[in-house]
Amino acid sequence: MAIFIGLMSGTSLDGVDGVVARFPDDPTLHAIDVLAHAHRAFADALRQELLALNTSGPDELHRAALAANALTRVQVEVVQALLEASGVTAHEVVAVGSHGQTLRHRPGEFDGTGYTLQINQPALLAEGCGIRVVADFRSRDVAAGGQGAPLVPAFHAQAFGWPHAPRAVLNWGGIGNLTLLPASTEAGGLVRGFDCGPGNALLDHWAQRHLGRPYDDEGGWAATGTVQKALLDSLLAEPYLHRPPPKSTGRDLFNPAWLDARLEAHMTAHAVGVAPVDVQATLAEFTARAAADALRTYAPATADLRVCGGGALNRHLMVRLAALLPGVRVGSTADAGLPPLQVEAAAFAWLARACVLGQPGNRAEATGARGPRVLGAIYPA
Repeated sequence: MAIFIGLMSGTSLDGVDGVVARFPDDPTLHAIDVLAHAHRAFADALRQELLALNTSGPDELHRAALAANALTRVQVEVVQALLEASGVTAHEVVAVGSHGQTLRHRPGEFDGTGYTLQINQPALLAEGCGIRVVADFRSRDVAAGGQGAPLVPAFHAQAFGWPHAPRAVLNWGGIGNLTLLPASTEAGGLVRGFDCGPGNALLDHWAQRHLGRPYDDEGGWAATGTVQKALLDSLLAEPYLHRPPPKSTGRDLFNPAWLDARLEAHMTAHAVGVAPVDVQATLAEFTARAAADALRTYAPATADLRVCGGGALNRHLMVRLAALLPGVRVGSTADAGLPPLQVEAAAFAWLARACVLGQPGNRAEATGARGPRVLGAIYPA
């Protein structure tokens, strides 16, 4: 059996999640056994700096380099915690898959190729934990004409494939992305995936602004508000939501400035503001509707939807999603074998394994790349 570690810090900017996972030695087999999971939250100063670096600012190259160093120190802590919790030694780990932290995601723009930018210090990580590191997973897919995202559909197909009927996996992190899986017994069925809209990013921002808390625990605040239909309709009119896949997005689009512009336009059009709690209720409905509408549009035969990421722990969001999708069984990925906060880190352990084995890590039908590509760059221990 081969052991890999996966590290992920996503658009929610809450910290680094990691798993240590065991895979079969046979490269044609993809079963995954998670031995341990660890999380380290970002210090508030680092979180605020990472958030600020999502937009242009003074001396940002220097600041981004320092932030990458700070991010790596958190990653090293997570690796050490994983080794301690699992009883695995550094010498037993084949490689660490490190996604880094996305600051800009602009594929397909500018010269037709665009770019995706994740700050990371994989050499420093390799030095700090004494394990080979695989990083920079997205750029090869972008170079091949793809979006560089989502990269998780290939892993979702292995981890959550279902023989009975079409299944979907919704990763509700800072941004929401859907993976559409045909029944695993369906010959020639394509695995598709795309970013379907916001996840927790706008909800967390609004909770921080008005409650002084990093997130709305279980969606309790949103559940006490009233959805404002006119505001909801204006949010749902966002052109990105109506573009066909392949497509991907991030905080470059769904950010506080985007939200403030729509709130200002709503107030101008209706000569009245919206209470903060009602904005939160409307944002929750918008988040659930964006995902439900995308699923109905692109995979109407889906019978089962598994949710991962922080959104899976938001009771209000999950209730609204189930209500919007009658006839679809909606639940957590925990019911399919992996707890929701372990899925993305496990995906990057899987992607590190694919890179080491020289196997493609992308699904070109999901990203729009010209074909399958081996993803990642290897930094020796």
